[in-house]
Formats: sequence, C-alpha cells, structure tokens
Amino acid sequence: MTYPPPSDGWSDPAWSAQQPDPTLPASGPPISAAPVGKDPYAPVDPYAGAPGIPAQAAPVDPYAAAAAYPQPGYPQPMGYAGYGGYQPPPPQNGLAIASMIVSIIGAIGLCGYGLGGYIGLIGAILGHVARRQIRERGEGGAGFATAGIVVGWISTVIAVLATIAMVVFFVWLANQESTTGYGTSY
Repeated sequence: MTYPPPSDGWSDPAWSAQQPDPTLPASGPPISAAPVGKDPYAPVDPYAGAPGIPAQAAPVDPYAAAAAYPQPGYPQPMGYAGYGGYQPPPPQNGLAIASMIVSIIGAIGLCGYGLGGYIGLIGAILGHVARRQIRERGEGGAGFATAGIVVGWISTVIAVLATIAMVVFFVWLANQESTTGYGTSY
C-alpha cells in the first residue's frame, strides 16, 4: 500500500518517481469501443482442435440452435405459448353449484323423518338444467352438476321410501284395537 506524500513540502524523489502526479486525472477520457475477443458465454466446442474436423470460420449464435432442439427436463404444458397465450379456465356455472348445495341440504333434511329429502328433487332438477347449460355455453362445473343430480335423486328416493313407510305405519296403527281400557266396547 502506498501513502501520499507529506503535506509539509518534503517529498521523496524515489516515491514520486514510482507514483503518478496526484493532481492529474487517474486516467484519460473513457473510450467507447466494441468489446474485442470471444464471447465469454458462448458454449465450448468439445471438438475444437480435433484432427479431421475443420474449425468454425465465424462465431455461432448459441441461442439460435437452442430454439431448434428441445431442452432436457420437464416438457412445457400443452397450449402454453408464453404470457399472451394463457387462457383462463372457463367460468363456473352457478346453477351447478346451487344444484349441489340444494341437494346436500335435501340429504341433511332426511334427518327430519325423511321428509326433508324432497328438497333433493329440486337439486336434481337444477343439476339437469345446469348440465344442459354447461354443454351449450362451454362453462365449467360439470362435476358440481353431476354431484347435485346424484345426491338429489338419492335423497328423493329415500324420502319417498320414508313416506311410504310412515303411511304404512300409521294405517297399521289406526287399524289396531285399543287394549288400554279407556274406550268402551259394545
């Protein structure tokens, strides 16, 4: 490390001969010129200098060849074309979601003596209408509509069976003779 000369006016002739004058600029004006030499990022040719293979006359653009050959690794998803080629998924059909929700409410309604399952019929009908709309409009939500149809019809069938069972039970109960003694028998 070198130190500047002392400020008391004394200077070492050996030191000033080694160092440039500190009052002058460190370098001249900047020169704008094209870089000279080989591209430091260019791929290394493994066959350079091999006997029987001629050397390349001009530098090759490494990115031109990369576009022609697929790169190793994971393939790009089909239909991907950069930022401009991305297509968002189709919108969900609201009626399909409503069908599934109403059918689930109908299935939960089976807990009320099975009669709440009739709400599932509405969910199944909404599901059929939603599937038709999805086919015509190209919307998403076919799985919601199918779930609404299946759950709706199952809860409706269980509700019908529960209604039949209750009617049969009440008819049977009404035809029983009273054995409690409160009634009079003639």
